[in-house]
Amino acid sequence: MAELTDLTLADARDLLNQGEVSARELTDAHVAAVESARELNAFITETPDLAREMATASDERRAKGGARPLDGLPIAIKDLFSTREVLTTAASHILDGFTPPYESTVTRNLWDAGAVLLGKTNMDEFAMGSSNENTYYGSAKNPWAREGDNRPLVPGGSSGGSASAVAARAALAATGTDTGGSIRQPASFTGTVGMKPTYGRCSRLGIVAFASSLDQAGPMTRSVRDAALMLGAMAGHDPYDSTSVDAPVPDFEAALTGDIRGLKVGIPREYRVDGMPGEIERLWQQGMDWLRQAGAEPVEISLPRTRYALPAYYIIAPAEASANLARYDGVRYGHRAEDAKSLTEMYERTRAEGFGEEVKRRILIGTYVLSAGYYDAYYNKARKVRSLIAQDFREAYREVDVILAPTAPSPAFPVGDLVDDPIAMYLNDVFTVPASLAGLPGLNVPAGLSDDGLPLGLQLIGRAFDEETVLKAGQVLETAADFRHAPSFVAGS
Repeated sequence: MAELTDLTLADARDLLNQGEVSARELTDAHVAAVESARELNAFITETPDLAREMATASDERRAKGGARPLDGLPIAIKDLFSTREVLTTAASHILDGFTPPYESTVTRNLWDAGAVLLGKTNMDEFAMGSSNENTYYGSAKNPWAREGDNRPLVPGGSSGGSASAVAARAALAATGTDTGGSIRQPASFTGTVGMKPTYGRCSRLGIVAFASSLDQAGPMTRSVRDAALMLGAMAGHDPYDSTSVDAPVPDFEAALTGDIRGLKVGIPREYRVDGMPGEIERLWQQGMDWLRQAGAEPVEISLPRTRYALPAYYIIAPAEASANLARYDGVRYGHRAEDAKSLTEMYERTRAEGFGEEVKRRILIGTYVLSAGYYDAYYNKARKVRSLIAQDFREAYREVDVILAPTAPSPAFPVGDLVDDPIAMYLNDVFTVPASLAGLPGLNVPAGLSDDGLPLGLQLIGRAFDEETVLKAGQVLETAADFRHAPSFVAGS
């Protein structure tokens, strides 16, 4: 059983194709792993019976010679994706009991590719957070621990449950969503691979909306090859989503040639922020050296508006959230306040009871910056800054093919350390937000350990719809880093 859960997605696919293991055996091993990892609180909803049913159907297809790209591979789904007749909560009290009668496009694509659903993973409520502490279902825990310190660590957010499940070997892979770093930052904290594709590469239909111009689905895996496999199944044009781009989906796995000779890698000087730990700086330099040794050419570049990215993001994202979350009123689905004496009181009490503190904070910020007298001063100005940030990236890509930067400014921190300091929490996104505002693809690759034995990641950012180059460079970085460390949760089991 342990051997099956240690497999990568690609290795498990190959064993299934060779007939050395069945989908049912693989799924049973992962269902047991999910149960054994409950102390991490990575899942909100487990679906063992459905998983076994899907695995049996996969084995039957394979026996008839009709295997699909991800046939029989058990994965986890962030609880932001609508899954037909399976509880979908966005980790919020306000969506208590909501079982969608429809399937998100991304998850439908995965089921069409043959994947098996293990369950829905924990997350920050409505994807608002960087630690997975803003959840109605209790914080997910990181399977890693500091050397000599038994305090539980956050897995990052908002896709913390997905990251924790993959790192703890409770799922071969998982979906996440990235609005300002919510795939890449938890991947960095848990020593996993996480990719935010180009905005529009994956459909947003059926994904509970946070910030509509920023939200993007992506894969969370234990290798770059696995990320390529997952993305190939998740991506594609959706005529029912106006933000989905009608462009062919490349064979991302075929792009992993290992040859990056002549590739120009941008090193943005503005990402050397004040107070950045020396271990992050040293790892970044090591990443440059690894890519240089593989034949790439590091080139120093400037992204001058980088310092404005975080404040612009924390105006635009809450503004869009305040509009998107207006639909949760207790009338049609989810939680409804009891014994309200009027419709207005029912609205007010439902939203007060149903939303967590961070969600309320962002709704208030968003409503404020969209209000009369402040719309131009804040929201419109932030939109203009966003355009300038995107312009910085376009100019940089005239000189380079891909950009290398740190993913997060620190390793994972203990649960509770930053929960009362929202500004410090928001700073976790300092390296990931610029690419999100520009709609560009970004990939976290685990590259080393911190001084106290925790994972650190490096980030590659590419041109729009050039995930192939990002993945190719990412695999070279992954090979050089040779990150084979296992979290203490796995090593001690």
